[in-house]
Amino acid sequence: MQGFGGDRQWSEISSALEPLLHHPDDDGDLSAADCARVLPRLAEIVTEWETEEGDPTLPRHIEDARQLVIVLKACVDADVELLFG
Repeated sequence: MQGFGGDRQWSEISSALEPLLHHPDDDGDLSAADCARVLPRLAEIVTEWETEEGDPTLPRHIEDARQLVIVLKACVDADVELLFG
C-alpha cells in the first residue's frame, strides 16, 4: 500500500479489514460499526491460520489475532469504539 513501500491506494481495493488496516497502529479509534465490519473477516483469517504449519511465528500471530477478535466483539456488544494509543 502507499505509505508502506507499495504503490496501491486504498481506493483501488475493497476489504472488510480496511478500517483496521487503513489507520495508524498507535493512534485513533475504530467505531463499533467498523469493529463489526472487521470482526467476521478477522475471525475467518484466524481459522485459516490455525490450519497452516511451518512458520514458527504463526502461533504468536494467531494468539494476537484471537485477542483482537475478543476485543472487537466486546466493542460491538457494548456499542463502544476501540481506541488505539
